[in-house]
Amino acid sequence: MSYDRYVAICNPLHYYSIMTNAWCMKLGITCWLLGFSATFIDTQMTLKLQFCGPNIIDHFFCDLVPLLEIACSDTYTVHLGVSLLGIPAVILPTIIIIMSYVKIISVITYIVLAVLRIPSSTGRQKAFSTCSSHLIVVSIFYFSLFSVYVLPKGGQTWLLNKIVSLLYTVFTPLINPIIYSLRNKDIKKIVLPYILMTYHQMNI
Repeated sequence: MSYDRYVAICNPLHYYSIMTNAWCMKLGITCWLLGFSATFIDTQMTLKLQFCGPNIIDHFFCDLVPLLEIACSDTYTVHLGVSLLGIPAVILPTIIIIMSYVKIISVITYIVLAVLRIPSSTGRQKAFSTCSSHLIVVSIFYFSLFSVYVLPKGGQTWLLNKIVSLLYTVFTPLINPIIYSLRNKDIKKIVLPYILMTYHQMNI
């Protein structure tokens, strides 16, 4: 999505020739393959561990890091693998997103005077909030992933780890459709009357 916004803002006249259905499909398939590859490697390393103690995980779901805590065998190689996989899975996408937004901000800086001359406050709001939704969601998602899987766990408590895990497993997927869908006029026309009707029925 950051690449999509980069093309839309920095190369608006070439947008439809660059962001074709085939290119979007390739980007999606690449993301899926990278995600499955990282998960497959983690799973294969975890299958080699021995579990002989308690079978209760101190977490909301069967996450890899708390699972390693109850293993009886040495987990150094798995921890090392998780940290090494965290570089391409978390750090590289973050760098790409930051680079695309730096480029976007530099382009917006050139047109900021024209944007400020837009007479309506609605027009200015649309011009400046094009990327804000995506940037907020991505920042929350990657910050929580980075703090759970990449940073050393020395100063983190399990409670903090569980709370941060909620950000990328529950909060981010929950607000994604709300943020992106409610910015669409057609969705607003359908959803808002339904919400008002439901609210009215609850108060009767």
